[in-house]
Amino acid sequence: MEAKMQNTRFAWRLMSLLAVGTLLAGCGSLRAADPPLTRNLELEALQEAVRWPNAAPQAVVALAGQFIASRRDQEGYAYFQERAKTQPDQPLFLTLEGLFQARLAGQVPLLRRVAWVNEAIAKLDRAVDQEPGLTRYFRGLVLAELPPRFGKAEAAVADLEWVLQSKDHFPVGLRRSVYRALAQAYTTLGRKTEAKAALDRSGYPSLDPTLPLFITDYWVTAKDGFHFTTPRLVELAPKVYVAQGYDFGDLAFVLTSDGIVAIDAGTIETNARAALASLRRISTKPISHLILTHAHWDHIGGLAAVKETGTQVIAQAKFADELKIVNETGVSFRYFFGAEGRGRYEVVPDRLVRQRETLTVGGMDFVLYPVQGGETGDALLIHLPASGVLFVGDVFMPYLGAPFLPEGSAEGLFETLALVRSLNPRLLIHGHPPLTENFTIDALQGLEVALREVYEQTLQGIQEGKTLVEILHQNPLPGSLRSHPEAVIPFLVMRDHFIKRAYHQRTGYWKADGEGLEHFAPKEWAALLNLLGGGKEDAFVRSAKVLLDRSDDALALTLADLGLLTYPTSRALTDLRRQALDRLREKSQQMNPFKFIIYSEWAGAELPPVE
Repeated sequence: MEAKMQNTRFAWRLMSLLAVGTLLAGCGSLRAADPPLTRNLELEALQEAVRWPNAAPQAVVALAGQFIASRRDQEGYAYFQERAKTQPDQPLFLTLEGLFQARLAGQVPLLRRVAWVNEAIAKLDRAVDQEPGLTRYFRGLVLAELPPRFGKAEAAVADLEWVLQSKDHFPVGLRRSVYRALAQAYTTLGRKTEAKAALDRSGYPSLDPTLPLFITDYWVTAKDGFHFTTPRLVELAPKVYVAQGYDFGDLAFVLTSDGIVAIDAGTIETNARAALASLRRISTKPISHLILTHAHWDHIGGLAAVKETGTQVIAQAKFADELKIVNETGVSFRYFFGAEGRGRYEVVPDRLVRQRETLTVGGMDFVLYPVQGGETGDALLIHLPASGVLFVGDVFMPYLGAPFLPEGSAEGLFETLALVRSLNPRLLIHGHPPLTENFTIDALQGLEVALREVYEQTLQGIQEGKTLVEILHQNPLPGSLRSHPEAVIPFLVMRDHFIKRAYHQRTGYWKADGEGLEHFAPKEWAALLNLLGGGKEDAFVRSAKVLLDRSDDALALTLADLGLLTYPTSRALTDLRRQALDRLREKSQQMNPFKFIIYSEWAGAELPPVE
């Protein structure tokens, strides 16, 4: 346990300690209805953005997810009730009003409960009548959870099966929740065989309501690592295939008359071979070239499986510099890679690109552009001008470099954005499915303007001696995004990481408020909190429970971890730690997959793939 605690690298500040100390000293006077000690910046920003005209459905759904994951159903109901009243022409708002009303049924007096639920169902029905789509998906989820006396299980099955049949019209990532809801509806109907089949496909071990609620198709196991979706080979443009879900990173293949140009090679050879086998059902032509977009492990680890006799490997001129960073920086999080892990990479490209150049294969032009990139200094863009496709690798990775590596820059991101604008591509293909789906060419203009505003605000804050927390708590949401609703989610996914990278690259290890002058080990913090708690294990337990009741899940995790350093055999603290991790997994699944991976690993929790 102590080694794991050291890996968490606590950055406790005095105010947080005092707040938790108050809980330790007298948490009996607190109520579950008390507001959280910490701010949910994403939730606050999404509430503002969804009030803007023409809010994107992705932002609306993300907001609903944050309300649910934060156990703030009453707030969600009030918010979407107001939205539905203000914008009656938006049936999604009415749908979510009905969803949260149904979720609150347990808090309604028993004699009023049936009428309350029927009113919620009526709202869902009206919304579906206005515009079937996401409205029908949400109605299916609600109807599936109703007790048998409401007689809505058959209607739930009809809605959910319709969603599966219409999957091409829905965002990727809904199937897990659909199959789980189907399992619940079939159980209500007594159709045990169908219920078991649906539950197996959902990846859930049971219908236990205390299990975390996952709506994403992400999956992660200790053996296979993390995957953004189930394996599939998709043709995103004529003769342009992308293998998604076989690996943490995507592998792309462009078919030409003279052979195949592969782009990136995944994390491990096993996964790369599986992706290549899927391609071989379409084409048996040789792989003439393998272009690496950058030197990260999830793009080069499977190289030996993709490279054939005669395959020329191409990379950017600074590839070796980035590879050195990758090889010399330890990454202890196994769930990114799986059981095969990551080792030391020895990759020597056959050809290095120092300036714009054109590779022609089978009459098809591949224009190669070296850039600093937002993530690494060795980024290589691949443009297919004939089809308007631009492969961008991970230059728009929201973390501006892996968050555990010393790399990435806001300046590199802006340089790349300018180049992308000048090329005016039709389609951007990124190195991971959520990036391809959300960081579209239509979103980039609004994203760039908003990030430049945040960049200037961050630099100003650094000059004024503000702490990182003070800058983050400004919670910027530039008004320019009002006219670019499709850029809101990409902006919010990237914003805090963008600020952190810019801040840490411009400040020393002593901060303006004194952070860094002294460093205390986790055991020392644990001893201090134990002193505040009167030397009692129960003080940690009661306080962690209150923090969870208030949706202060990250604080609850930290407190449980510190408590376990003093009381390592505490079953109660171990259980509370797992509850906190499960809630953090729920909160992170939509907006922060890297956090989802790490919290899953700390919990030792796996999430099987959707069948």
